Amino acid sequence: MQLSLAAAAACVALSLLAIVGAEDPYKIFTWNVTYGNIYPLGVRQQGILINGQFPGPDIHCVTNDNIIINVFNSLDEPFLISMNGIQNRRNSFEDGVFGTTCPIPPGKNFTFILQVKDQIGSFYYFPSLAFHKAAGGFGGIRILSRPRIPVPFPDPAGDYTVLIGDWYKSNHTALKAILGRGRKLHNPDGILINGRGPNGYALSVEQGKTYRLRISNVGLQNSLNFRIQNHKMKLVEVEGTHTMQTTYSSLDVHVGQSYSVLITADQPAQDYYIVVSSRFTSPILTTTGVLHYSNSAGKVSGPPPGGPTTQVDWSLNQARSIRTNLTASGPRPNPQGSYHYGLINTTKTIRLANSAGQVNGEQRYAVNSVSFIAPDTPMKLADYFKIGGVFRVGSISDHPTGGGMYLDTAVLGADYRAFVEIVFENKENIVQSWHLNGYQFFVVGMDGGQWSAASRKGYNLHDAIARSTVQVYPRAWTAIYVALDNVGMWNIRSEFWARQYLGQQLYLRVFTASTSLRDEYPIPKNALLCGRAAGRHTRPF
Repeated sequence: MQLSLAAAAACVALSLLAIVGAEDPYKIFTWNVTYGNIYPLGVRQQGILINGQFPGPDIHCVTNDNIIINVFNSLDEPFLISMNGIQNRRNSFEDGVFGTTCPIPPGKNFTFILQVKDQIGSFYYFPSLAFHKAAGGFGGIRILSRPRIPVPFPDPAGDYTVLIGDWYKSNHTALKAILGRGRKLHNPDGILINGRGPNGYALSVEQGKTYRLRISNVGLQNSLNFRIQNHKMKLVEVEGTHTMQTTYSSLDVHVGQSYSVLITADQPAQDYYIVVSSRFTSPILTTTGVLHYSNSAGKVSGPPPGGPTTQVDWSLNQARSIRTNLTASGPRPNPQGSYHYGLINTTKTIRLANSAGQVNGEQRYAVNSVSFIAPDTPMKLADYFKIGGVFRVGSISDHPTGGGMYLDTAVLGADYRAFVEIVFENKENIVQSWHLNGYQFFVVGMDGGQWSAASRKGYNLHDAIARSTVQVYPRAWTAIYVALDNVGMWNIRSEFWARQYLGQQLYLRVFTASTSLRDEYPIPKNALLCGRAAGRHTRPF
């Protein structure tokens, strides 16, 4: 198998050189996706491995690199990988969710051709189908700045991916079966740090040196608090945006979110606890790892440091303190603050309210009363080939209707180059987390209670953080501004994964009548075609 994978990767590399273009470098990866036994919480489970690894290998790249990933599906069921926070500019065909991309059949392979156009920062990839995320298949993504672009802090002595997340002892197939019977899942059993349970993860540092930690919450539902005993963390980047360099003793990382912090090994030489604990849960889940000084004189001592537990105001105030560094460069040399989003008039307001309920006696979750059901054909392919009856633009309202929950393939229409306001409204007693594929957006406001037009008076129109995943606190709202400059079919989803699986998602169709390559790339020549698109042709070159 290894020889065949290597040979196939070589063939793919040669065939795609003309596609990726000579102006930007390319990086080629070959991934074999398999099942394997893992023991993260001390019991044997069926995990999803990439090249035998759990978590999967990191993707290291530089702004504008072309990324070619040849994925071999050695599972016994269809599989897809999506890149959380990677914008896939003009190319939603490659987005790796069912609404845009056909699954890779068992025993087959597919080559993703992506470009990290005008992006920097910390992200992750994950399996998007069949509750596979509960079995692994995720890994870190780091996009470094191009050499001539200044970065607002010195090069660290080390740069580490730290994937945190809640975890179940049950196999993903058992969890999926529970959801398939219309039942809720019980609370997760524990928390992992880079795929390891309590005291299983260690990070070695040298005294006096500074390190970058890229922390992503790849879990299934819980907000998590990250802290290191006796050490401060300086926040420097959030999902591709350089931040004001605020120092924190602990950091809330909501599900689906990514943060970069700098830590300095400036304490007496010994070992210290790394602690991750759940927020807004009862009971509180906690796990520990170790920060190990290379000249350590002793093991960890004392109890692990405590952190916030159920305090919403603490988390809200921290979220409001995270601001964009206006003078720092982003992926381009110009300062991040040169885009004055607060001076642009919005062309449309979209209000999205999450809810829980039952349809036909089974548990479902919805947005604006619509619980999403996947059609037999990815909507992006149906749109491209003009296949009727797959979806309908406007099948979900752009504001809460207050009506009963129902099933539909929820697609909301929007115009290319519109500048829209989206308000996420959460009347439930949970913390929500929302992700928008294909975009960064500005988090202009969040507060408790009911949103109204008067809420705009409190918006941050100067230095709001730009990111791709945002939390909404219980019985509260969060407002974002987003410039719809990326044509395609883009997933808006709850990162609370059981909710996403049972319908709490929709697609935003950003449309233009133009057929110019400046606006959208053509369908990939190697695109998989399934459902009602099967048997059709992509393009000759």
